[in-house]
Amino acid sequence: MRILVCGAGIAGLAAANRLSALGNEVTLVERAPGPRPQGYMIDFFGSGYDAAEAMGALPAIEEAAYPISEAILLDPHGKRRADIQFAQFARAVGGRLLNVLRPDLERALRESLPAAVELRYGSGVAGVEEDGDQVTVTLSDGSTVEADLLVGADGIHSTVRQLVFGEEAQFLRYLGFHTAAFLFQAPEIHAVADGRFCLTDTVGRQMGFYGLRAGTVAAFAVHRTPDPTLPDDLRTSLLDTYGSLGWLVPEALKHCPPSAEIYYDQVAQIELPRWSKGRVTLVGDAAYAVSLLAGQGASLGIAGAYVLADQLSRAASIPEGLAAYERLWRPVAAEKQQLARDGARWFLPASKPQRHLRRFALKLARLPGIDRFVAGSLTGKSTALITNLHHSAREGARS
Repeated sequence: MRILVCGAGIAGLAAANRLSALGNEVTLVERAPGPRPQGYMIDFFGSGYDAAEAMGALPAIEEAAYPISEAILLDPHGKRRADIQFAQFARAVGGRLLNVLRPDLERALRESLPAAVELRYGSGVAGVEEDGDQVTVTLSDGSTVEADLLVGADGIHSTVRQLVFGEEAQFLRYLGFHTAAFLFQAPEIHAVADGRFCLTDTVGRQMGFYGLRAGTVAAFAVHRTPDPTLPDDLRTSLLDTYGSLGWLVPEALKHCPPSAEIYYDQVAQIELPRWSKGRVTLVGDAAYAVSLLAGQGASLGIAGAYVLADQLSRAASIPEGLAAYERLWRPVAAEKQQLARDGARWFLPASKPQRHLRRFALKLARLPGIDRFVAGSLTGKSTALITNLHHSAREGARS
């Protein structure tokens, strides 16, 4: 089967990996001229961890991961107000937890691609036409690709989804936040944040820092706003929004790079009545973005790609495979989306009383028994779906 995957991000790379490994002829296109360097730190666990292990990509991800011991909430004077111990969450997921920078996760997946996958950068999707048993895709460079299936893995602002399913506004649920991330060099901040995640304990807006390798610092920012419109000048917007937070934030903002080097987006979810239409299907954020509030978008992107490839390989026809993919995976994605919506006020308090309540809850979370409850409420339900599919495929290969 000839398959065109649009989007060389986490979900697209995972889809190309698994679809090719199962014997399909895969072309992977990406509109960006090369791998994107922007991104934030990811808590990688759950079904995506299982899928990466099943695909053989886990060792490379483990090598890229960072040993983060805790997340600390600090006031404007740098005084610790509350903390979250990562060992607590690691226990809740059986120790299967990694902290990895998004570009590093993409690199690990990219380097694990089968040699047969054709990867083209600078080639976005410009047009889609279906004709019976095939789909013809026009690319931004003017060339066309004929395939049996088009997989849209091009993110929350998916071009494939817009061309085939309709305008984004129909499916996007804005959650009331903007988020940003950037990298910079600052030895004094790196010394504070090395091996842990340091966050401002603030209301309505928050900035945090991770210490990375080679003295690099990763900054993460999020703030509440009722307006989903993104600013034209990202750097100026960050300076205006976060400049008065105190602690290390003003110093970090002195190192804020130009807008072109900043990751910036809405915090939103995608909710579609169906993920497939004819010979076109969606995976990852293009189909079921959960938002950073759930903390599992990368995991769900990889696992969803695994389920898609697995079900296509088992089905008698493409429509049957696509239907099975959605039947199995939609309940998992929907549960994580609801988890994110329920936890929005805890993720970033909207008032001082909410902030005090969050501090109290985090202190209680250290108590035996309660720690497991809190960790479970943040990670959501576990699923053995990927493990079961992997075992089933191996048994089938033996018989």
